[in-house]
Amino acid sequence: MTLMLLDSASLWYRAYYGMPDTLVNSQGEPVHAIRGFLDMSARLISQYRPNRLVACLDGDWRPSWRVNLFPDYKANRVIGDEEEDEPETLTPQIPILLDVLEAIGIPLIGADDYEADDVIATYSVKEPGPTLIVTGDRDLFQLVDDKRKVKVVYLARGIANHDLVDKKWISSKYEIPGDRYALFAMIRGDASDGLPGIRGIGEKGAAVIANAFQSMNEVLGAAHSDDEKLPPALRKKLLADVEYAKVAEKLVHCALDVPIPKVELKIPEAQPDLSRIYQLKEEHNLGASVDRFIAALGW
Repeated sequence: MTLMLLDSASLWYRAYYGMPDTLVNSQGEPVHAIRGFLDMSARLISQYRPNRLVACLDGDWRPSWRVNLFPDYKANRVIGDEEEDEPETLTPQIPILLDVLEAIGIPLIGADDYEADDVIATYSVKEPGPTLIVTGDRDLFQLVDDKRKVKVVYLARGIANHDLVDKKWISSKYEIPGDRYALFAMIRGDASDGLPGIRGIGEKGAAVIANAFQSMNEVLGAAHSDDEKLPPALRKKLLADVEYAKVAEKLVHCALDVPIPKVELKIPEAQPDLSRIYQLKEEHNLGASVDRFIAALGW
């Protein structure tokens, strides 16, 4: 009973920038993000044959509790006091896409003051595996768990060349133990989320630390005790940035206790009433993208 968790915003942004904006409806309005999302999802569903499927959403892409911990969290996406706007031709496509997914019967799950990552993380620990997390973002590598059969379908190289990330893949890619990606990311930082990491420590230094220690608490303990496993240059940089290091663990780790509603996740085996779906298909000129998605579900 494979569970597939879609990092929805990651997919629709990838579709928006990866599909030609010449795909429009009868009013000349772009629908390329919708069609790309459906096409990508259909291809992955056909390949991995999940029995359960959830489209995970941001209740808040900049949760207050993370901002309270670190005011600059995703501040690079804020202009003045206003959030950075989505591309103006993407915004009207999202409600239509959600209408299509809802008509098909795909659960749309988000939670107030939590990101989609947190929803995904909660499902990954509360639902039985195998679990496949579909995303273009590295931060979800922290959820990989070979024992629970949790893997990440990582789309950075596209659908056809995507990576199936398990602990061995992480170890090979970053030369660290596969279960220490979160610690590695805390130290290295992530510019896309406005997370600086420990100032002056890059990927190589982060790998040295992640190979020697299992948690940020261990790292800070080593820094304060002059542990010989921590090179002096790295120790100095950690102590110079200790205030960030203290909050990094909670900031970077996904929440595992999001209050998600109890809904049926299983993909229906019998074909439902498709009239609403086909109405949306015709109304928005979604063409074969809807057909491919329905076919992928086996209806």
